[in-house]
Amino acid sequence: MIVVAGEALIDLVAGGEGGDGGLPALLPRRGGGPYNTAVALGRLGSPAAFCSRVSTDAFGEALLDGLREAGVDVSLVQRGGEPTTLAVANVGPDGSARYGFYADGTADRLFALPGALPEEARALCLGTCSLVLEPGASAYEALLRRESGRGLFTLLDPNVRPGLIPDPDAYRARFRSWLPYVSLLKLSREDARWLGGSAGEWLAAGPSAVVMTHGADGLTVHTRAGATYAVPAEPVCLPDTIGAGDAVNAALLHRLSSVPLASLDEAGWRDVLAFAAKVAAEACAERRTG
Repeated sequence: MIVVAGEALIDLVAGGEGGDGGLPALLPRRGGGPYNTAVALGRLGSPAAFCSRVSTDAFGEALLDGLREAGVDVSLVQRGGEPTTLAVANVGPDGSARYGFYADGTADRLFALPGALPEEARALCLGTCSLVLEPGASAYEALLRRESGRGLFTLLDPNVRPGLIPDPDAYRARFRSWLPYVSLLKLSREDARWLGGSAGEWLAAGPSAVVMTHGADGLTVHTRAGATYAVPAEPVCLPDTIGAGDAVNAALLHRLSSVPLASLDEAGWRDVLAFAAKVAAEACAERRTG
């Protein structure tokens, strides 16, 4: 089982003309980086569980329905009466999205460290807002350290949202403190620029490999052995790239959570990265038609 821990929220995305003064209509989509990753894993056929705190409001119920529809185990989900976090997406001409968050007093911020994960758990994935917003962020961090310490494969996707980070330097230092507990670091080109540092520095701190996404320019992996391999992106015509990076997370976990990363050669890594590119393109195409 792959456990994905982090926030579940509602993305509000512009979708045509609204009613008041030409303002765009905002269409709700189930989202949150960890949530999207868990759903994608379920659809890939990987046994997956979601570990989070979800509201009992109507949005929260819809989020749980989406997990169940994808075959994701929700027994690790905590519930609370606080509202669901909302994220208003501003999609740019290139399809990338920037977000404004309504997260004060929401349910997922009050996540508490759970008891032992199921014995069948073999991997843990964390990232995005859940590692920023306190007090839940400290609980997720404790979960990462605990499960890494007992040998689980761990994937970290910082998926940086600068608008949520009041002290960038403190967050960068905290990010570096997580690396000794990370098996695979996955981040976007934009994340890497914002965080500073280099793949070599991050690898020296702990991860066995660093996978970087470059949007339309594809994916690259840097390994602790000093190798670098790249594959192109799958061509797809789409209005936005929301969820593409989360689909990459799911594809990587689907292929790598039970494989020693040091055992992969060039052909193995290229196969994994090509699969991740394909899954990301399919996820974006599904959003376009769905």
